Amino acid sequence: MLLDCVIIGGGPSGLNASLVLARAKKKIILFDEDKPRNAVTHESHGFITRDGIKPSEFKRIAKEDLMKYSNISIQNQRVIDIKKENRSFLIHTEDGDFYRSRKVILSTGLTDIMPRIEGINNFYGTSLFSCPFCDGWELKDRALVVISEDQRAFHMTKMIFNWSKDLVVCTNGKKIFSKEQKELLTKKNIEVIEDEILTLQGDKGQLKKIQFKNGKEILREGGLVTTGLKQASSFAESLECNMNKNGGIETDKFGRTNIEGVYASGDNSISTPSQLIIAASEGTKVAMGVISDLINEDF
Repeated sequence: MLLDCVIIGGGPSGLNASLVLARAKKKIILFDEDKPRNAVTHESHGFITRDGIKPSEFKRIAKEDLMKYSNISIQNQRVIDIKKENRSFLIHTEDGDFYRSRKVILSTGLTDIMPRIEGINNFYGTSLFSCPFCDGWELKDRALVVISEDQRAFHMTKMIFNWSKDLVVCTNGKKIFSKEQKELLTKKNIEVIEDEILTLQGDKGQLKKIQFKNGKEILREGGLVTTGLKQASSFAESLECNMNKNGGIETDKFGRTNIEGVYASGDNSISTPSQLIIAASEGTKVAMGVISDLINEDF
């Protein structure tokens, strides 16, 4: 059977794309390996009617919605290869199954690359976060730290200052601030510590102390960390999709890549803030692009 579209990745973008495609009477399969980027997150925020929902519960409800439609199949298995053959794609799964589809949506998302600091993974997702708009409210008015080793530190500090004025910025041995930036931070009573961090300490996911290699220690209750980002899968590379300067997949406003029949949605583009509601809306737009292209081909 020739499918209309295969969606790879069951995050909010892939789920919403699947919903819109299903409602357009398209024969589709959603492949969901169920290894989300937000696996460490206990609550998701900023999505109206779903504020504070557990990511796992969000996905459960979403899949319930999808299963109302008989023209969609959800496969909990890993796709290991995609090959373009003429005007269709051959999809190979880890279980040894093969599927053929006219279109492919890559919603495989991103992987966070954490700074190499002992103990940081113990607190990421519980008291250390990467998005002030997602978790700023939970951190409000607390003694916070911004851990950043690159030029994003200044912007991140300005953002979280909206939620708490008790800030310390740690660059883990890197000198990344200009003289003007340091002067402005000093005026705001924000301490900048450029010493290398030895370890982060705390209990049950709650940060309490930062210890530096020179013996200095500071008490902090949580904060933000700037992470590196990389594509969670190599499909865009193997399909020869163009990438932008940030390592994201280049697309038009409806998710079309430079490879005909291949679309990308969600965080893959590294062009919008990583939020649940934004990723879901991206899935809707990309699905509309796929549907429009299928209709134009068949009309």
